[in-house]
Amino acid sequence: DGDAHVTLVADAAKEMLKRQHKQKDWEVVVPLELLLQAEKTKRTFNIVLGSIAAISLLVGGIGIMNVMLATVTERTREIGIRRALGAKRRHIVTQFLVETVVLSVGGGLLGIALGLVIPAGVEHWAKMKTIVTPEAPVLAFAISAGVGVIFGLYPAWRAAAMDPVEALRHE
Repeated sequence: DGDAHVTLVADAAKEMLKRQHKQKDWEVVVPLELLLQAEKTKRTFNIVLGSIAAISLLVGGIGIMNVMLATVTERTREIGIRRALGAKRRHIVTQFLVETVVLSVGGGLLGIALGLVIPAGVEHWAKMKTIVTPEAPVLAFAISAGVGVIFGLYPAWRAAAMDPVEALRHE
């Protein structure tokens, strides 16, 4: 392995310089070590950014769930009427899941638009090269829809679990 030879040669050069010079008026810089340090820093940076993204998705999902729970509460009577007219639980679940997905996809589309406009603005005004791969918006859209479905399951299930008679009595 060539990397091991570079490190061994650098260590040998350092030892030789230590023996030949009483003062440390020298320095051995190994570009490979700098590269390894840069990769370690990049890995740490990716972990921090991934953690921030995960927390943001969690907060966004909880927000979607709260909005949908409020919607279920506001529409209790409607749910009772639909159930009394023969709608099955799966129909109610489907209705609220579709609403949740529409909400999250709308937010996802807005996020994708910002994710494309901001890098273009950075390139234009800051004269810095930015790269947005074609897969990134597709992945963002899929994650947005997935978060909507996951966090919309509980409100949809709760709406479907309502007793039709009690829901009809609700004011």
